Amino acid sequence: MSQFTGLTRYPFPTNDEVVTHAQGPQAGDQVIANSGSLPFLLATGIASTQEIIFLSGHTPPVINSYAALDSIEAFGDTRVQTIGIFQELQKSLAQLGLTFENLVKLQVFLVGDPALNGRMDNEGFSSAYAEFFGTTEQPHLVSRTRVQVVGLVNPGWLVEIEAVAAR
Repeated sequence: MSQFTGLTRYPFPTNDEVVTHAQGPQAGDQVIANSGSLPFLLATGIASTQEIIFLSGHTPPVINSYAALDSIEAFGDTRVQTIGIFQELQKSLAQLGLTFENLVKLQVFLVGDPALNGRMDNEGFSSAYAEFFGTTEQPHLVSRTRVQVVGLVNPGWLVEIEAVAAR
């Protein structure tokens, strides 16, 4: 149970219940975490008395300073970039006195990976996401959207994540 008041997390129905719409865990998503289910959330509600905080887009840190700073090699693949972004997002939240528990929404921009013939690496992103959300250490999930975009400011970036938090 969350210690954060003013926030309600609405889970998807369990596997035993009939899901009558196509949102959330979909046929194209592979099972990668949480005892056979992906960590999806139907919705998040915020009480009108809460402060809503919109965090600017977070981009990946450099992991290879010997590579050209506009190359994928400088930042890693989608999974590595996503992990780096979540680590940076944790730091930003801490500066505001917040944690992942305060997050309510993520908007994820994924560039098509040349190694995947231009398709976004949804599995790489989802694998990294599952390391930070819906875990024993951090059980809270967030509402989220993933979209493929043509490109980001730096050609080496495959991921950018915007976040919304509530206090």
